[in-house]
Amino acid sequence: MTRAVVFAYHDVGVRCLSVLLDAGIEIALVVTHEDAQGELIWFDSVAELAARYDIPVITPDDPNVPEIVAQIAALAPDFIFSFYYKLMIKAPLLAIPARGALNMHGSLLPEYRGRVPVNWAIIHGETQTGATLHYMTEKPDAGAIVEQTAVPILTDDTAGDVFRKVTCAAEITLHRALPSLVAGTAVAKPQDLSKGGYFGGRRPEHGKIDWSQSANAIHNLIRAVAPPYPGAYTTLLDKPLRVLRSRVIDQASNNDANSVFFCDNHGCYVHCSGGGTLQLLALEWDGKAVSSAEYLATFGNKALQIN
Repeated sequence: MTRAVVFAYHDVGVRCLSVLLDAGIEIALVVTHEDAQGELIWFDSVAELAARYDIPVITPDDPNVPEIVAQIAALAPDFIFSFYYKLMIKAPLLAIPARGALNMHGSLLPEYRGRVPVNWAIIHGETQTGATLHYMTEKPDAGAIVEQTAVPILTDDTAGDVFRKVTCAAEITLHRALPSLVAGTAVAKPQDLSKGGYFGGRRPEHGKIDWSQSANAIHNLIRAVAPPYPGAYTTLLDKPLRVLRSRVIDQASNNDANSVFFCDNHGCYVHCSGGGTLQLLALEWDGKAVSSAEYLATFGNKALQIN
């Protein structure tokens, strides 16, 4: 029987671990994370799935310490798999499995190597992304590709929408690749690292809207950080305004030197000084959800500069 040690977290971790279990892979150990205190947990639990199958689970702060390396080496796994695991898996661990260590990455490598690839792909206006199963090397997301599956990014898809597609793509990719991996017949294609690039993590403050950009660029930011992520934000009448959903009404040039916010009976809009008009479909003003009707009742239809 093929034996694996699995490093996994989040929905991708749950679905890919499920594929291994369905295929009869012996899971000797699952390495996962404790949920961060105060974090919005909107995804499934790898630890709970492992518990249903009586699989041992550990949650080390650093999986690369000598005692964890020794524990995993003693299990003599054929494979190590990493599915949305947050921490780097370093050379001593990568050297353990007899048949290789593989990672599932949430993009079409070599594009969008590094952190939060789904969010970055949306910010850059990509029309597709996907999931890639590749061998791990000391350099992250740089190993040879075994299999990948593409999914579309639609014009108004949020990061949550796309992440659900990528989770499905990850499951399909692993399910398709696993038989050849187990049989020892999988063919891996080296990446052309001159293409694509590395991207870093994102923090809530990166969701601040720059209204001097075009309506398209602002729309891409809004949907890339929409809930369950922290959301895009700005200020209006000296109070915080979160923009949770939008759509581009037009991309025409705008003669206004400043971006202008206004509401009417159909909704709330911004003429963007970088060109084009956005409809703002979901808003939170000063911490409370606000509709166009509520805004009109309070402030009327006067246009306001927004920055």
